[in-house]
Amino acid sequence: MTHQRSISIPKAILTRLVLFVGWLITKLPFAAQTSIGKGLGMLLYWLAKRRRHIAQVNIDLAFKDLKDTERNEIIKNHFISLGISLIEIPNCWWGSDNKLKRLATINGLEHLQQAQKNNQGVILLSAHFTHLEISGRLLAMFAPFFVMYRPHENPVLEQVMSNSRERRFNLAIKRDDVKTMLKSLKSGNTVWYAPDQNFGLKNSVFSPFFGIPAATNTATSRFARISNAKVIPFFSTRINGKYELTILPPLESFPSEDIQKDTDRINKLIEDHVKSTPEQYLWSHRRYKDRPNNEPGFY
Repeated sequence: MTHQRSISIPKAILTRLVLFVGWLITKLPFAAQTSIGKGLGMLLYWLAKRRRHIAQVNIDLAFKDLKDTERNEIIKNHFISLGISLIEIPNCWWGSDNKLKRLATINGLEHLQQAQKNNQGVILLSAHFTHLEISGRLLAMFAPFFVMYRPHENPVLEQVMSNSRERRFNLAIKRDDVKTMLKSLKSGNTVWYAPDQNFGLKNSVFSPFFGIPAATNTATSRFARISNAKVIPFFSTRINGKYELTILPPLESFPSEDIQKDTDRINKLIEDHVKSTPEQYLWSHRRYKDRPNNEPGFY
């Protein structure tokens, strides 16, 4: 039996008020929405001191060859990108397909279509960028796929998100539901999966990410081996209020016999894309939280 989270009446009312404001914002021109997002981002930059500290540590580690002023500029732009993402999320829930599709260009769709045509399971390999949510919403207009998600602790928000997932995606799979994930892949479905966050040492290895050992889940390699699914990288970039979606060819010779090698390969792939627009990666997550050999923590 699933435990139903509870929420206080004042918090439920506040949540619904915020959602209503979000819905109103989706009615504005996209340029106006972006301006609001940038303002929210600067507010976050000044108020979210803990998250700013985490981003500062991560960016200092990852871009140690840059000047202090250059790293500080990435941090500020990262929070602006975060603010824009807060405005993008209501568009994921209530934005019209016609309006949103005009914002997207897609490259390499044929790689995914060919695998789906052959009824092959596909792990759509992605990563945690600030525009993750809107990227999924846009891609769903071009090709069907399943998503993996983590339920939100706020039940009012979770209900809205759940309704949106049911409308936009063929199936939504809870992050820890490995059985359904594998069954879906073996049945020839496509499942979006992002393995680049630090969720502890279980089923993880330390793999370089910008030259720093980072605890990285090995599930991509294991899922691909068990299900015989193709691994197709998918990345997106936000450019002047529009979105470029890029689907790369399936990874060759993957998985290998070396799970460390596979994990290093994935991290390098993500790292290469992060370098193109570093401010759009989710640096406010403690990517380097766990340390090898009980080394001192960074945060």
